[in-house]
Amino acid sequence: MAAQTHRPAARLTARALNRATLDRQLLLRRSAMSAKEAVGHLVGLQAQNTRPPYFQLYARLADFDPAELSALMESREAVRLVTLRSTLHTHTADDALTLAPLVRAPRERELRSFRRGLEGVDLDRLAAVARELVEERPRPLKELREDLLAHWPDADPLALTTAARCLLPLVQATPRGLWDRSGQVVLTTVEHWLGRSAGPGPGLDTIVLRYLGAFGPASVKDFQSWAGTTRTKEVFERLRPRLAVFRDENGVELFDLPDAPRPDPDTPAPPRFLPEFDNVLLGHADRTRVIPAANKGRNGVGNQTYGSVLIDGFLDALWRVRREKDTAVLTVQPLRRPTRAESAGITEEAARMLTAMTDAPDHDIRFGTFLDFGE
Repeated sequence: MAAQTHRPAARLTARALNRATLDRQLLLRRSAMSAKEAVGHLVGLQAQNTRPPYFQLYARLADFDPAELSALMESREAVRLVTLRSTLHTHTADDALTLAPLVRAPRERELRSFRRGLEGVDLDRLAAVARELVEERPRPLKELREDLLAHWPDADPLALTTAARCLLPLVQATPRGLWDRSGQVVLTTVEHWLGRSAGPGPGLDTIVLRYLGAFGPASVKDFQSWAGTTRTKEVFERLRPRLAVFRDENGVELFDLPDAPRPDPDTPAPPRFLPEFDNVLLGHADRTRVIPAANKGRNGVGNQTYGSVLIDGFLDALWRVRREKDTAVLTVQPLRRPTRAESAGITEEAARMLTAMTDAPDHDIRFGTFLDFGE
């Protein structure tokens, strides 16, 4: 019998990866999915601030109404809690209960970084006390801190509340995170908030497949960067017979679902306004498939991050919107000179977004500079 020969993995250009990723992210064309379906498909929405999840869905869904996601939050079909990369995300209720394999490692790392402030604190007892407090009634962060200090007066206050969040799956109770109103951070456990316990969650194999469905093709390091975890190579090796394998222009091995869409690299990509911290910008270790190398780190200064505009599929402009009396003023700061057709498309998309996502009767769309890179 002749020995089997293995064909070298096909290479995917940055542009091919861009179009594949945009398609999975519902950014090549707006999807008819419901808000709940989209949140599940995307394995959560980065929610470091309260409004970005709404803008993430607006960029992806046809006829999106912010009230749809707000209603999911209010009915507890979607919740805000710390998960991927130890950062706040909006997840479906089912995912909030079962994504433990993804949150364990980053929470443990964060907890270790506060160990000096927790000397003499029994972490098992801390978890039990914190659970009893927040399940008795949802507690504002300041009140939870004071209650925990009563038990451990010599501990660092911030370390105590951080440890409670790392040890327990704490959700931010509404009205925090609602579109039309908000409130202070008030915490309880996800089980108490949803009225049900977490069943057996999906294994890492299932989570990797879901990640590839929303972010692929991707490398092992890409997945680890997205999840904030490590040591998952064996999971990909176990799945290898079920996956398609490619390489990028640098020779890095990429995995994908065999039947997932990989559009022609020349497929048109319309302009899209993304909020700060959109996961399409954060979901890979190598982000050049969406962020040109020349624009790395240029979507903010210091602790301030701005929205990103995808032009022809890549981050090539920033945006911010300000209210000036009855006018919503949206400023676009290009990072390269757009063509006349690109400028017209950006203006059209900006007008559409302002109409859908603000209640200002008047709109003013400007191309200008609001961020100084010191160049």
